[in-house]
Amino acid sequence: MCGIVGIVGTAPVNHHLYEALTVLQHRGQDAAGIMTVDGGALHVRKDAGLVRDVFQQRHMLQLEGNAGIGHVRYPTAGSDSVDEAQPFYVNAPFGIGLGHNGNLTNAGELARALTAEEHRHLNTGSDSEVLLNVFASELQRASAAQPGVTDLFGALEAVFRRCRGGYAVVALVVGHGVIGFRDPNGIRPLVLGRRDTSRGSEWMLASESVALDMLDFTLVRDVAPGEAVLVDLQGRLHARQCVPGARHTPCIFEYVYFARPDSIIDNISVHKARMRMGEKLADKIARLYPDPDIDVVIPIPDTSRTSALQLALALGLKYREGFVKNRYIGRTFIMPGQEERRRSVRGKLNAIDLEFRGRSVLLVDDSIVRGTTSAQIIELAREAGARRVGFASAAPPVRFPNVYGIDMPVAGELIAAGHSDEQITGLIGADWLVYQDLDDLVAACRHDDARITEFDTSCFSGHYVTGDVTPEYLTRLERERSDGIRAQRRLDLQGGRTARIG
Repeated sequence: MCGIVGIVGTAPVNHHLYEALTVLQHRGQDAAGIMTVDGGALHVRKDAGLVRDVFQQRHMLQLEGNAGIGHVRYPTAGSDSVDEAQPFYVNAPFGIGLGHNGNLTNAGELARALTAEEHRHLNTGSDSEVLLNVFASELQRASAAQPGVTDLFGALEAVFRRCRGGYAVVALVVGHGVIGFRDPNGIRPLVLGRRDTSRGSEWMLASESVALDMLDFTLVRDVAPGEAVLVDLQGRLHARQCVPGARHTPCIFEYVYFARPDSIIDNISVHKARMRMGEKLADKIARLYPDPDIDVVIPIPDTSRTSALQLALALGLKYREGFVKNRYIGRTFIMPGQEERRRSVRGKLNAIDLEFRGRSVLLVDDSIVRGTTSAQIIELAREAGARRVGFASAAPPVRFPNVYGIDMPVAGELIAAGHSDEQITGLIGADWLVYQDLDDLVAACRHDDARITEFDTSCFSGHYVTGDVTPEYLTRLERERSDGIRAQRRLDLQGGRTARIG
């Protein structure tokens, strides 16, 4: 999962891009980058680390121009190198920069065609670089010396025909402006905002509406599945539906975990969706345990707070904050290795003993993925004196890998894959465990005004909406994504960097 932003303004956009990336930092803490255009010159700064660490004042001064794009990344399968920080860039044709959130399921096939048949050079193993080169190749093939809007959209129609998977993209084309487009299923989010100034209209594309709010842009709408939009350098908006009859199935895990609660995605409030998750989960607990032994409901900060509060209200139970979070520790889900995740939990959370001592507590979390974090948190609760610990997940059991841009682990590392709920209860050390039902999760995320009837629920259901995910693909992905392979790749990269420095 990554965060992307693109702005065409009437004044320099470097600081606006920086501020937007800080708001989207929760979507990726591994690397950050900004690219701007000033006349015919592109300026770029990108590196590993948090936004505040990557960009210093001297870098910001060099990012000149009234149009630009930005990106924050967390490490996905095969993309652990500093060299793979985005935006990526190609100089033919015209100079194009690109930032990408998602994953192409046919990246290998495309990479082979690009190198063998279209004679394009790929410098990394990132599918984002593949996507950029597909766009550049199609634009070079289709356009005249001075391409117009029709040529740009024609090239993007070819991109949609060739690229499969989940993706939301912002691209910067020298001499033309900022382009945004979204996969035909709308799996990955992309919103469009506008701000009117005394000098004209300014436009912004972002992964979440909260980035628009921070910069006083008004949310106009979501970019539609299979749609491309172009904001030219004069501030004019052009749009084309490149994939007619696209099927809209946004990723449901955005509402469960990734998005900020103050965001609106596909006209669905993340906050209200999480409230409804808590209410649905309370209904299930009431059915299973008519007279539950629960003294207090305690959320596992931060994502589960909304659901936990609604659950407590629905069941008439006390709600208390029982954990204090160190806000200078990153999100454990998106840390690159199991050992790093394990070490981070105790550094991230500390229990308030008086909320646990002698009590039967119900801990509420947004989901259970590997189970390592859940087990350690339950251990913290017991050490703080809890006499009984129940655990409730606002999401169903995660049994399948996500292939559309969330670096969810391989099936062998998912605690719910191959284990019953009773076995999971024992593995994480809980006294009892309740998962949300999938139908209830879908119902919680639905909203009449959004006109969305289905979601991508592949990590829960094993149904992949693009229809091209085969057992062979999942096996190959397992080889690339396992924590052991990832750890070895990082060691190899560190060794390579040391060799070059020495």
